[in-house]
Amino acid sequence: MKLLKAIVRPDKVDDVKAALEKVGAGGMTVSEVRGHGKQKGHTAIYRGQEYQVTLLPKMEIEVVVGDGDADAACRAIIEAARTGAIGDGRVFVLPVLESYKIRTGEQDLL
Repeated sequence: MKLLKAIVRPDKVDDVKAALEKVGAGGMTVSEVRGHGKQKGHTAIYRGQEYQVTLLPKMEIEVVVGDGDADAACRAIIEAARTGAIGDGRVFVLPVLESYKIRTGEQDLL
């Protein structure tokens, strides 16, 4: 099993969700996060005062897929989230060693 952690623009979450459903990915977790990469933030003006916004709002999507489905799911996320501009995000792929259902305690195999 693989855990895919995708950091994407907030307006791309619905597109990524639809793309993952098309490739058969099951459940997912979506969280609001803040951060920056090469984008480094921007300057904003609030009530006439200029200030630096260094941590930008992003969304983190986590989904666990089988080893054979990881490449297709990664490609689906990348294609759905890409705008071609700096700040599109990133996908991390991590191994999942075990998973358990809390309700029953049984080991869950994808």
